[in-house]
Amino acid sequence: MCSSLYFLVLFVQLLCSQSRSQSVPVPQCDGADMSALLQFKNSFTVDRGFASRDPLAYPKTESWKLESAGNVSSSSCCSWEGVECDNSTGRIIALNLSSSCLYGSINSNSSLFRLVHLQRLNLADNHFNNSEIPSGVGLLSSLTHLNLSSSVFSGQIPTEISKLTKLVTLDLGCNGTSELCAGLLKLRSLGLTNLVQNLSNLQVLALDNVDLSSEVPVRVANLSSLTYLSLESCGLYGVFPASIFRLPKLEYVSLVSNGNLTGHLPEFNSTSPLQFLQLSTTSFSGELPDSLGDLQSLKFLNVERCNFSGSFPSSFSNLTELTYLSFRGNPFTAQRLDSLPWLWKLAKLDTLYIGQTNLQGKIPSSIGNLSHLVTLGLAGNELEGEIPPELVNLPRLAKLNLWDNQLSGHITSCLTNMTQISFLDLSSNYFDGPIPSSVSQLQNLQFLWLFGNLLSGIVELDTFLQMKRLQILQLSWNELSCLAGTKQNVTPPQLLLLGLGSCNLSEFPSFLKDQTQMGRI
Repeated sequence: MCSSLYFLVLFVQLLCSQSRSQSVPVPQCDGADMSALLQFKNSFTVDRGFASRDPLAYPKTESWKLESAGNVSSSSCCSWEGVECDNSTGRIIALNLSSSCLYGSINSNSSLFRLVHLQRLNLADNHFNNSEIPSGVGLLSSLTHLNLSSSVFSGQIPTEISKLTKLVTLDLGCNGTSELCAGLLKLRSLGLTNLVQNLSNLQVLALDNVDLSSEVPVRVANLSSLTYLSLESCGLYGVFPASIFRLPKLEYVSLVSNGNLTGHLPEFNSTSPLQFLQLSTTSFSGELPDSLGDLQSLKFLNVERCNFSGSFPSSFSNLTELTYLSFRGNPFTAQRLDSLPWLWKLAKLDTLYIGQTNLQGKIPSSIGNLSHLVTLGLAGNELEGEIPPELVNLPRLAKLNLWDNQLSGHITSCLTNMTQISFLDLSSNYFDGPIPSSVSQLQNLQFLWLFGNLLSGIVELDTFLQMKRLQILQLSWNELSCLAGTKQNVTPPQLLLLGLGSCNLSEFPSFLKDQTQMGRI
């Protein structure tokens, strides 16, 4: 009875709040702010196919219109898309034009900088035609959130940004997939130290692909509210201050592709909220601390292609929230894969890369415990024995890389259980026997690498013509005899690469005449 009454009260409160929210009128828009918005809109063109990379991008400014011809309604601009006004004053306090297909240059004379009450400004994923970030941004002294990421700005970041002392979020980075803006922005004259010295309230700092060409100052460790730090591909060097990792609210750190950046991981506090740690392609070294296993919120750990050494800490068995783990390309101490019982307890893993880490021994049957695995990379180790059936029966496995090991045995027909597989690399091992014809049932397969084994027998290339998504087929350097194929009126897959070296072909495969995408044969 009491619980029913409790939910009834909640329901009545919800109805009342909805009624109040429906009765709140749209605030009246300040005329000067509306004029500034319209001038800003008219200073750009809309380019739907070029200015924004987001496939869902659309021009938000198309809604910026006067209510009727010649009628400048004071309430109109607060209802425009991407615009938020203060309910009391009608002044514009937030402008979100991310992925709005805007193309054109911007300077300090832009009417944007007349919106002096702005608290949040998001112009991400547009194309500002290599113009510099205007110094006029310093006029927006109330800004708490500034996002100019992936918008093709260039030149030096103005010193005025360092004077926006209320900033909580600063994102000037460039998405790594956008070739248009990577490396265009520079922070050499201002420097990272000067940028952050006044921004004591920062919670988010993202400068991916900005040319910093500097060390990371210890001052960053003073940003006690920092939750998110991303400095990918910034030309950083020197020793990364380990104290930054101990910031009490830090949840996300990415320092990817700073090859001259050195450092080590400190002992972590068990209270750390760290969820995402990515140090790949840096020069971090030393042993992985046992206290990494105390980070019970950790979901993503990528330390591939660094210089870490020693053994994997057994405390990693505590990382039960981990979904992504990559150690590959580090000179760890040689150890047997079946001597890592902690690994098979990480039941939520969907991605595991532990290639080129000096692993030995057999692939244990306990790998079947990782039932959520989508990607498994064990390449470049010294693994031996056969592929266990528990591996090929993983229900979600889409990418399997076992290249360059000492694995042996037959490629069995149970591979057909791998219905989700799109990438399969078994090359440079000691697999022998025939390639089962049932491989043609792997209809999602796009990349098949089998070169450099001891495979034998007759292979009809017609088998692979049934795999409509196949892009790469590499069978070279085995003991196979390949038949060119005779099937007519079959539409073959469009291959990017075909490897048939040492396959004892007696005639040219006829299906090659239909290949229009082939880059290498």
